[in-house]
Amino acid sequence: YYTYSLGALSVFGFIACCFVWFNNTAYPSEFYGPTGPEASQAQAFTFLVRDQRLGANVGSAQGPTGLGKYLMRSPTGEVIFGGETMRFWDLRAPWLEPLRGPNGLDLSRLKKDIQPWQERRSAEFMTHAPLGSLNSVGGVATEINAVNYVSPRSWLATSHFVLGFFLFVGHLWHAGRARAAAAGFEKGIDRDFEPVLSMTPLN
Repeated sequence: YYTYSLGALSVFGFIACCFVWFNNTAYPSEFYGPTGPEASQAQAFTFLVRDQRLGANVGSAQGPTGLGKYLMRSPTGEVIFGGETMRFWDLRAPWLEPLRGPNGLDLSRLKKDIQPWQERRSAEFMTHAPLGSLNSVGGVATEINAVNYVSPRSWLATSHFVLGFFLFVGHLWHAGRARAAAAGFEKGIDRDFEPVLSMTPLN
């Protein structure tokens, strides 16, 4: 039962790690900091807002790869943010959903209906991505207020992963010991011939 319990707790740790890292509903970003995908999409959105103000046509601008610099289409046809954040194209977040139409991001809303609160929220999430290390200089180009910042999401996800890992090692260790004991070849002191067995009781 001990081995089984360690294995179960290990699985719980890994599951909790995944939930904390990816879920922005049960673990809202306002409390825990943004998820990685959310911070990435926030960065794309923040620069779309900035460059659109500077006169860029975000609907047709091409990036260096020939794909859309700001907007492109997902494999299933939705309009999504371009650039590296395309891999997070299916992110859903409260600050982004009002800008979607029936086919993904709505170009007319992006041009005319971005609200100040959405800009503020995405700028905050962009600069507080769950990256970096505990002595953090993080390593993202957008890092301003985030130096030496490690989000609660990073702490929770990392701690549960480490917990899950060590409990898994314990599970393997004790499973091996239990199997060896059952098979009769457990390593260790031969308990039948310990000196203490021939000594007089203390009382």
